[in-house]
Amino acid sequence: MNIQTKYLGEITIDPKKIVTFANGLPGFKNEKQFILLPIPEAAPESFQTLQSIQTPELAFVVTNPYQIYHDYEFRLDQPTIDQLAITSEQDLFILTIVTLTSPFEQSTINLKAPIIINVKTKRGKQYILNDDTYPTKAPLVNKDTKQSGGD
Repeated sequence: MNIQTKYLGEITIDPKKIVTFANGLPGFKNEKQFILLPIPEAAPESFQTLQSIQTPELAFVVTNPYQIYHDYEFRLDQPTIDQLAITSEQDLFILTIVTLTSPFEQSTINLKAPIIINVKTKRGKQYILNDDTYPTKAPLVNKDTKQSGGD
């Protein structure tokens, strides 16, 4: 299947890798199908784009928050577990949306609303945490780890 993308132009994707967001994403309720794509020149797992299948201009830069915030944790509510058909922690892939700015050191990630993906069923949801434990604009470069990405 071919799609137009924001950063890579027209590409061929495997339809089996499409992630379905039954309720869309907050602010984009009609956008229900996305695919994770690598970003050229980025380390393979550091940054990806969550590209809309329907709208070429809609792509979010995302990253694995655990590479930056090793102690990041939260509990999913039962309706979300049921909606995504999660049966074990191994089903989960967690991402956060990145807001890139210049200089890069001032870029942020949204720890308050992680993107939850069931890797087996390819169902996804942006899960908004109901407390103030984590901010919507956490530094992308975690000063506690001395460098982005870690150990």
